[in-house]
Amino acid sequence: MKYCDLHCDALTATGAPQVTKERLVAGDCLLQCFAAFAEEGGFARFLTLADAFEELCRTQGFRRVLRAADLEENAVNVLLTSEGGTFSTIEELRGLYARGVRMAGFVWNRSTAAGFPNFPDYAGVCAGRIPPSVREETRGLTAFGHEAAEEMARLGMIADVSHASDALFWEIASEKHPFVASHSGAAIVQNWARNLTCRQISALSDCGGVVGLDFCAQFLSDDESAEGQRAALLAHARAILDAGGEDVLAVGSDFDGILPNAFVPDPSAMPVFLQLLSDEFGPRIAEKAARDNFLRVFRDVCG
Repeated sequence: MKYCDLHCDALTATGAPQVTKERLVAGDCLLQCFAAFAEEGGFARFLTLADAFEELCRTQGFRRVLRAADLEENAVNVLLTSEGGTFSTIEELRGLYARGVRMAGFVWNRSTAAGFPNFPDYAGVCAGRIPPSVREETRGLTAFGHEAAEEMARLGMIADVSHASDALFWEIASEKHPFVASHSGAAIVQNWARNLTCRQISALSDCGGVVGLDFCAQFLSDDESAEGQRAALLAHARAILDAGGEDVLAVGSDFDGILPNAFVPDPSAMPVFLQLLSDEFGPRIAEKAARDNFLRVFRDVCG
């Protein structure tokens, strides 16, 4: 079963990568999104990563796409996305678009020129002073962030709210355009601020968007064994489907941004995960989660 993966961090991976051409082929990947992640360095860092993405495409034979119509069934298609503080002006946002970005987030775990993240105090969470379930509920988009969101809609870029605060999420949802949480889970299953509430999942669905189910073990369950993660992935998938219906579930692995998940350690294991979805929810829902739901958003927003 071919699939689309909304998020990986292979462009900034250190050590042996989880995402390779051979593993994507083994997993039967139709589309892999590669995030240009710039916690520091801003637009200059983005340009360096965009160059690295182009070199990766050249050396590995990936097919770059800008819209759903560009996809080829017998190729490993790839899309450049952005995460973190990659832009701080409208001109820089347009620069992302010019380099092929068609999906962009506003924040990572720290605030940016555009807005505020899930965690009100990320350093406090890392130090154990603040529970990871504490959510940033009041600070959302900045004035510039609102301007950037409007420009993204005009250009035809998908807004990504993974890592975004609750307030930022609701400000994007209020525009009623399709948007995504590229790599997130269900807070009702694992109560982390990085996961979405049932109400948020429902709102994403109402806007025609999707949730890319993340494979980060600690966001899924306290049981990080293979069997624990298998059960957790099913629980998160079921919760997302229950809250938003069969058109909202997608895949957003976060490969190379996370430690290997014991059940789905890299793209070559994706057939096992997708068969699990098919066995549990039926082949039609599994196929929609694997590719069709995100391709609908890709077509609707990017043309």
